Amino acid sequence: MKSILAKEAQTDHPVLSQIKKRWSARSFSDKPIADQQMNTLFEAASWAASSNNEQPWEYYYAHRGTEGFQQIWDTMMPGNRPWAHNAAVLVVAVARKTFAATGGFNASAEHDLGMANAHLLLQAVSLEIFAHQIGGFDKGKMADLLGLDDHQAPLCIIALGYLDEPEKLEEPYRTRELTPRKRKGISEFAHLY
Repeated sequence: MKSILAKEAQTDHPVLSQIKKRWSARSFSDKPIADQQMNTLFEAASWAASSNNEQPWEYYYAHRGTEGFQQIWDTMMPGNRPWAHNAAVLVVAVARKTFAATGGFNASAEHDLGMANAHLLLQAVSLEIFAHQIGGFDKGKMADLLGLDDHQAPLCIIALGYLDEPEKLEEPYRTRELTPRKRKGISEFAHLY
């Protein structure tokens, strides 16, 4: 597919192929994601590092065509809706902000959820499942929908699916699907001290 060729990272140094191939796709096919693949993704997430091995992540997910999927989709901001409705699965990533043993504030919870999400996304690439993390949604509405308490923070929605051709998207999403990715050079963010 044209989008795969356009989006594969052109790195200056060797990195894992899953890292080079991971990008935030928007064009998803009609193919569903089987429960076995979903379990593999969540298994990968479960092995992420976390402060005090707290594992402060929770995932709520729904398959396309279900009431849960529609309800999650309804919380999204308008800019994400035109393409996200084609995802096979929508996953809500939630951070538990307190430690289970003490009830104290876990300052690393959001970081640790990000680690788990990265594991999930890289595992997805290995299964040829593409993902797009979405921060543009109504977090209060999501918390109400999922029945979350004050110690749970919904941080992102992850749209998952198998890739489809970019031509199925309307603009500006079609062009974004074919625009090569760019990153800052290492010298801009890594400093020898």
